[in-house]
Order: sequence, then structure tokens, then C-alpha cells
Amino acid sequence: MNSGTALSFGTLLSVVDSNIGDASRRIEDQGWDFLTTGEHVSFNIPIANAFVSLAAAAAVTTRVELMSSVTLLPLYPATLAAKLGAALDNVSGGRFVLGVGVGGENPREFEACGVPVSQRGARTDEALDIIRRLWTSQQVTYTGKYAELVDVSIRPAPVRKPSPPIWIAGRREVAMRRAARFGDGWIPYMYSARMLGESLDVIAAQRGDLPPIEAGAYLWSCVHEDASLAFDYAMTALAKTYRQDFAARADSYLVVGDPDHCAKRVLEYVRAGARRIIFAHACPPHYVDAQLELLATRVVPAVRAELASILSATSEP
Repeated sequence: MNSGTALSFGTLLSVVDSNIGDASRRIEDQGWDFLTTGEHVSFNIPIANAFVSLAAAAAVTTRVELMSSVTLLPLYPATLAAKLGAALDNVSGGRFVLGVGVGGENPREFEACGVPVSQRGARTDEALDIIRRLWTSQQVTYTGKYAELVDVSIRPAPVRKPSPPIWIAGRREVAMRRAARFGDGWIPYMYSARMLGESLDVIAAQRGDLPPIEAGAYLWSCVHEDASLAFDYAMTALAKTYRQDFAARADSYLVVGDPDHCAKRVLEYVRAGARRIIFAHACPPHYVDAQLELLATRVVPAVRAELASILSATSEP
């Protein structure tokens, strides 16, 4: 087990309306290290835009990190995404973390945005190259397949130096290669702990002279004192979100059950190398606040305590 980087815990900001301020403050007040939100232009359920939601959260918080999980980068012109990220980092005082995914599970949103879904990987790779350059240089000239820049500046530069961290999401080996080349972090989703460990080996082998990548886990979760109700909540919520039945994969990919069981599941990912844990809410909207309370007061403290015990035992002579 990698005992390096300290654990950080975050939770999905699932609010998409004017209550986002209250929800963001509640997350910060509960002591979470970061909050995060995903995005789609068009999806199976109502969903936010990450830049807009995180800007709203930035206005009412002072400490908590703000992470997109994830920005669908191929749907943005690269320079626009760089500008939005830099602006968000400025208004938040250097708290922005860019999570990147290629999407594609809903081809109609690509069609609606005029972006061929077959180009999403190549566009993402080029955009990541451009964003890093724009975030770290005063002016950028660049010729690529999808963008051409001549002495472009997006000042003010991001507050965080050398730039906001970039975390790459995905499930397949092409995403691992992207993380090895462009990422500060790797945050797969719908992954077992075993898959996470194996993916980190693949990324490390391709990382070259770059520093070791940080690892995370995006965990669809439902924690309830009644484990059977937690399972029912999760299956219903995920069926609406993805229009798939996850019952057969719950034990491998999900964190679902009572608080003790959920803490043990999270520890499996920690042992596999995860140091940034995102809890996404696989539950009905009316239960999100109660779930947050159980996660913050039961699951996260249990994981931290168990990890401290393990590290203490391994450090004894």
C-alpha cells in the first residue's frame, strides 16, 4: 500500500438550482476537503455545467477545493476551456482542480455541439496540451489539428502555480495513456480496487521522467443503516442515470451498504493506491443530506482511523 500522499475526501455537488450556495456551504462546513461536480450538455437526468456550478460554489466558500468531475473537454474549444479554468481559479483564490473526460456515452450531445464523437479522444489530447501551455506561458503560438493559436494570452494566469492540477478520468487503456502523458492525477470510475491498482502499474510504466501520478477513485455510493435499502436506492438511481442495471456489479464497483461495510469498501481502494476519494450520490435526492452526514461522521472517520492504525503498525520496529 502506498503510504505517500495524504488522503483527501470529496463529495459530489448534485444541486443544479438556486440552492447550490446552501449546499456548497454545508459541504465546506462538514469538513470535506473538496467538492466536485460533473457535467453534460444533454443527458438522461438534469445535470449541471461544471464551470458554472463551481463558480457559484466559489462565491460562498473559502477553503474547500473545487473540482470538475469531469469537464467534457472535447465539447469546448481548447482556448475557451483554458480561459474558463483560469478565471475559476482566480475567483476561487487558487482552489480549482480540472478533471477531464472524453464522454461519448451520449453521442447526441456531441452531434448537438457540432463535434464528431469519433474525434473526442484526439480533441481532448490536443486541448490538454494547449491548456497547459496557456496556463503556464504569457503568450502561446500553436498549430494543431483542431486549433491554431498565434500569440494568444488568456491573462490573468491561474493563481495556483505552476498551474491548477489536471486529473484524467476514464476506464480504458487509452485513458491511462492520456493520464500518463498529461495528468497530475488519475481518477477512474466504475472500477474495482483491483482494476485501480493494475491501472496505476500501466500508467507508471508509461510515465517516463514525469513525477509519479496521484491516484483517486470516483465511487458511486449509498450508505444507510439499512443495507438492503441502500442497495435499492443505488440500483434505482444508477438505472436512471446510466439506463443500465448495476446489480451484478455492485460488489465490485460501488460503495453501497451500512457505514461499516462502506468504510471497508473505501479502504480497498485506499490500499490499491487511491488518495483522492470522491463520493457520488447513488440515492434519491431526498436522501442526499442524510447520506452526506453518514459519510462525513461515520465512513470517512473510520477510513482515516483504520489507515492510521495500519501505517502505525507497519512503522513499528
